[in-house]
Amino acid sequence: MQRYFVSPERMSDRAVMLTDEDARHFARVLRGKPGDRFIACDGAGRDALAEATRVGPDAVEAKVVRFLTESNEPPWAVTVAQSLPKGDKMEAVIQKGTETGAAAFWPFVSRRTVVEYDEAKEARRLARWRKIAKEAAEQAHRSAVPEVAPVMEWKDLLGRFALFDLVLFCYEEEGRRGKGLRTVLAEHRDRLAGGERPGGRPRLLIVIGPEGGFTAEEAEEAARAGAVWTGLGPRTLRTETAAPAALACLAYESGEMGR
Repeated sequence: MQRYFVSPERMSDRAVMLTDEDARHFARVLRGKPGDRFIACDGAGRDALAEATRVGPDAVEAKVVRFLTESNEPPWAVTVAQSLPKGDKMEAVIQKGTETGAAAFWPFVSRRTVVEYDEAKEARRLARWRKIAKEAAEQAHRSAVPEVAPVMEWKDLLGRFALFDLVLFCYEEEGRRGKGLRTVLAEHRDRLAGGERPGGRPRLLIVIGPEGGFTAEEAEEAARAGAVWTGLGPRTLRTETAAPAALACLAYESGEMGR
């Protein structure tokens, strides 16, 4: 069933309204009509089965049939910090990362980032990234759209490590030494259990480098800021592959794939 994310003010206990692109998609692409149903999510944890009552070209009104109790969000809240890759690779990271359960994406600039940061283009690019996250969340039947933050500097990212229960710094040197995610998670299992956290979920940050990888100096800076080095296996992954691969591993280790 088609899923749409709406702003909280457009979903009450009794009614839902789709506007703009969502309304046009329902009316023109799906050829929706009164009586057709869809799922509406406010992005804050409320999912509702809704039934259209009036379908217009730019607005769809619907009544709430019932609220749904199941949640499709992972047991761990994982933020992906991704050094800006070349071309449209960031779009792939956001799309596939949303499908595999990321809670947020934090693009950043590191020493070997080859993309020239253009502040004039930032607003347009950020809007596109957020649109991709929304569409991927709808396709994957997520209950929340991942946050996509504006591009930040490396030093600013380091300052945010303290917000997380565990920061995983993906470093290919650790992969060559054979120390991977499973070993690291086992060593720090106490950080992922108990405690008072928003939503009751452990907060993790995975840090992914650019095409040329991290410098040794950056790895040391990350460790001093509280990150734990980890490998993603003995093979060298492309930067756009690393985050979805890590998210899939974390989904397995968190028990989301079955105990």
